[in-house]
Amino acid sequence: MVRRRNEFPSPEELVIGTITEVFPEGAFVRLEEYGGKVGLVHLSEVASGWIKNIREHIREGQTVVCRVMRVDEKRGHVDLSMRRVKESEKAWKREQFRREERAEKLLALAAKKLRKSLDEAYQEVGFKLQEKFGDMYTGLERVAKEGAKVLEELGLGKRWVNALVQVSSSLVEAPLFKVVGYLELSSTAPDGVERIRRAMLKAKEEVSRDGVRVEIYYVGSPRYRVEVLASSYKEAEAVLRRVAEVAINSLRAEGGKGEFHAGKGGR
Repeated sequence: MVRRRNEFPSPEELVIGTITEVFPEGAFVRLEEYGGKVGLVHLSEVASGWIKNIREHIREGQTVVCRVMRVDEKRGHVDLSMRRVKESEKAWKREQFRREERAEKLLALAAKKLRKSLDEAYQEVGFKLQEKFGDMYTGLERVAKEGAKVLEELGLGKRWVNALVQVSSSLVEAPLFKVVGYLELSSTAPDGVERIRRAMLKAKEEVSRDGVRVEIYYVGSPRYRVEVLASSYKEAEAVLRRVAEVAINSLRAEGGKGEFHAGKGGR
C-alpha cells in the first residue's frame, strides 16, 4: 500500500480513499495512503445540492478522491469532503496515486534485490524521495533520465543506488497516443446514476491491461468524456470503441440509453 511518512494527512490535502460504510448521515472512508486510517464524509459534503438518497451518489467499495477539511490527531478524527474536489483535481490525484503505486512496485523490486523489506525500503529510500521530489515516481523518473547522481545527492549507499538505477530504467517509456470520445448515457430508473456508474466501471475493467490508460470524466448530464492512451493510435482507437460498446450495451441491458461520438486524438 502506498504510504506517507506522516501519520495523518494535512488540512486541504487531496487524498485517495475507499468507502467502507455508507449510512444516512454520511460515509466512512479508508485513507489508502495513511495506513488505512478512517475518515468521515458528512452527508452535506458528499455532493452539492439536496441529497435524497446518499446511495445514489456513493457505495461501499468505491474509490473516491476527497479534500481533507479538519484533522484531530488526538481523537483520531479526519473530516473529509467529496463535493469540494474539482473534476480536474480528481483526475490529477488518481493519476498521482497510480504513479506512486508503480513507484512502490519498483521500490519493492529494488528492496528484494537487497534482501530488504518494503518497510525498510520506505524508511531508507521512499520517504526521502517523497520529501525531495514530492513523490517517489518523480524521483525515480529523474533517476531514469539523469542516472545515479540523483540518488547520490540523497546520501544513499552504493547498493541502493545501483538497485534503483536498474529498476528505474523501465520508466523511460515510449510516447503514448491519445484518442478522445464522448458517451451520452441516460437512465430514468430510480437508481439510474448507479446504473450508469456500473456500466462505465464494467467498460474500464474489460479493457484494462498494461500499456493502456482509460479515463472517463463527467462533462454534464448526460455527457461523459472518454480518454484513451495507448502505445499506438490504432490500439487507442480500438480500445475507445470497445469502451463505448461495453458501456452502452451494459446500460441498455438495464433499460438505459447510450450513444457514442468520436472526438479528436493525437500524441
